[in-house]
Amino acid sequence: MVVMQNIDVIFQRFMTRISLLLGSLLALSWVSCGPRKENSPMHSHTNELITETSPYLLQHAHNPVDWHAWNVENLNEAKKLGKPLLISIGYSSCHWCHVMEHESFVNEKIAEYMNEHFYCIKVDREERPDVDAIYMTAANIITGSGGWPLNCFALPSGKPFHAGTYYPPAGWLKLLQTVSDQYSNNREKLETYANKLTQGIRLQETAISDNPSESLDKTIPIKAVEGWKNNWDTEEGGMAKAPKFPMPSNYEFLLNYNKHINDPYTEAFLKTTLNKMAYGGILDQIGGGFSRYSVDELWKAPHFEKMLYDNAQLLNLYAKAYQRYENDEYITVINKTIDWLQRDMLNESGLFYAALDADSEGEEGKYYVWKSEELKTILGNDYPLAAVYYEVDGKGLWEHGNNILLREHSDEYIAQKFGITNDELRNKIEKINAKLLEQRAKRVAPGLDDKCLTAWNAMLVSGLLESYKITQNENHKKLAINCLNTLINKQLKPNGMWHTYKEGTSTIEGMLDSYAFMIQACLDGFYISGDGQYYTTAELLLSQAIEKFYDADKGLFYFNQENELIIRTSEVYDNVIPATNSVMVNNLAQLGLLQGNNTYLQMAEEMIGKVQANIAQYPSGHSNWATAHLVFSQPFYEIIVVGEDAETLANSLQGKDLTNCIIAYSQKYSSLPMFANRYKNGETNIYVCQRGACKLPIKTVNETLQLVDQ
Repeated sequence: MVVMQNIDVIFQRFMTRISLLLGSLLALSWVSCGPRKENSPMHSHTNELITETSPYLLQHAHNPVDWHAWNVENLNEAKKLGKPLLISIGYSSCHWCHVMEHESFVNEKIAEYMNEHFYCIKVDREERPDVDAIYMTAANIITGSGGWPLNCFALPSGKPFHAGTYYPPAGWLKLLQTVSDQYSNNREKLETYANKLTQGIRLQETAISDNPSESLDKTIPIKAVEGWKNNWDTEEGGMAKAPKFPMPSNYEFLLNYNKHINDPYTEAFLKTTLNKMAYGGILDQIGGGFSRYSVDELWKAPHFEKMLYDNAQLLNLYAKAYQRYENDEYITVINKTIDWLQRDMLNESGLFYAALDADSEGEEGKYYVWKSEELKTILGNDYPLAAVYYEVDGKGLWEHGNNILLREHSDEYIAQKFGITNDELRNKIEKINAKLLEQRAKRVAPGLDDKCLTAWNAMLVSGLLESYKITQNENHKKLAINCLNTLINKQLKPNGMWHTYKEGTSTIEGMLDSYAFMIQACLDGFYISGDGQYYTTAELLLSQAIEKFYDADKGLFYFNQENELIIRTSEVYDNVIPATNSVMVNNLAQLGLLQGNNTYLQMAEEMIGKVQANIAQYPSGHSNWATAHLVFSQPFYEIIVVGEDAETLANSLQGKDLTNCIIAYSQKYSSLPMFANRYKNGETNIYVCQRGACKLPIKTVNETLQLVDQ
């Protein structure tokens, strides 16, 4: 954790005093669920958030706190008033955000004090991840941890001087009074501290960009994995700690790594992790879709919130894992997840909503859990099979006599136990699931965050298309292409992109995540469809991203354009969502290889070189970078298929375990660079190349596989 140096001793003591006073009140940083629903349309208060579209901001529109949205006009107003800023950041499905709202932000006495002494700003972190990044860094510097709700105090200029997460009402009021007193009586020292804290945030921002770019060392991924093994849970999968997050980019890297390095230990760990997640309560076994994380080490008890970005990446991961291991249960996971997405998350526009809350009727998980007596009534004669299959009153038993439906054994084991075939078992389980889904639909559903985020939808396009490769399910492809076309039609604008979409309106200028994942989605759309317009869109968006975000001196991309923020940040560390810079590296590599553009390839290689040492030291936070490293440090191929039968051959290749390849095709003449001078009437040829150096054309899938497996 970055720790600021050379801060005034007085202010170290001041901040320590505040931290000691309230440190015990901080909640776990990554815990989040859903909001309590309003029971009455009558409201005593309405603030300016009522005009916003964010579900999270709208949830606070009737607080007695005089909340303001984050925008230039409001920030200028705060400067004129001279009040300190109270910046409160969260998101719609954040449990502790809503606990704090109902304890403190609807408390008339506390709200009155906040309104009198502070200029209060509410931020949806999913709408403004750039704002969240700055003040979360401040929280980490001050307290050593972070999370949501994030409550930050700042000068009218936006420079922070204190930050924390959840506070109960008494502690929150005491903190407000302490901060207000310090702001009134020790302004000069507070400003000095805020300036130094801002400099600390800036130093953390430049910690990577100031690194020289190293030449790529092919042993780095090996060193990373060997050191990382000490943190693995080889019995239950995932990391050896709780809570457990899926972290798809970690496991996708390990899949790619094992393509090049024969490592049985890593492969066994990877299979265990994939299987345990697929069997666990973190997956909605009857309805599909993964929850955000498991609170325990067994993947048993999920935090029941479902996020679009997790499921998008997990589709991608399980599809690639199926290509490697041909485990039919992975296809079941994929199909269930897509069923859920289509049933509960699909907007009439063709885009997908952001998230489902964990809570319903004020209880976390109430929508998803079952008592055994309830299951007996619903299922009748099917109950004994369901009870064994889903570990009812066994491993699945949770709190208050409720069961989380999960699995412990394979289909083969259960089928043998009941003396039936695997197919018979699957048919019975599908009927059981249908009955339970029908009954569950009568319950009060969790709250829906109904905004559609460009970046998360683009991630889902990639996940759906990867799923199509291994299932050949045309519905998966249709959902993906419809979503991609809607993003292009609604979220792209002249020389730019929109970040979010809701009810026919696109808002907020696109940040790097919109561009990075949209470029990736367009390339994936191009690989599957052969439609050159997706390629040219990816090309256009990359050139725009370089113009808007790339800093040649830093050798990295900024997350946002120049705006009202105190610092312009770059996202470098891979988290539950890969860092935008690591995604851009993969985009530069793919377009560089397809175009034969050495400038793009050099940019990508130099970016990887900046973080190479970090990959070895902290692989879990640089796993998507490590995947990009393999593209340059291990054999990687461009497979170009041209001719009348190109689609059939390309689709066959795309269904194979070729994580070390990009595959593009055209059935007709095309002027795109990868197809130039390669179309011949009456022939279909396959070109296997490495950085533009190609073998003689071949005709068959088997010949291709032999070349790339050498």
